[in-house]
Amino acid sequence: MKIKILAFGIIADITSKSEWTMENIQYSDELKKHLENLYPRLKSTKYAIAVNLLITSGNFELTDGATVALMPPFSGG
Repeated sequence: MKIKILAFGIIADITSKSEWTMENIQYSDELKKHLENLYPRLKSTKYAIAVNLLITSGNFELTDGATVALMPPFSGG
């Protein structure tokens, strides 16, 4: 199973990339744990996870071909 990761703002700065793919990640909590092990600064960074354009909460199942966006807090106005 392959998913596409998009990173924005400080998340892109921390990971040094804005787009990449990952394989064999089935749940959003698993993805978050994996990324925080690769990039320890993410542990202290607030960010939301959106899957296929929908912001998720809790542990969300990822499907093959899903697009996951990692987004720092943002404000409107």
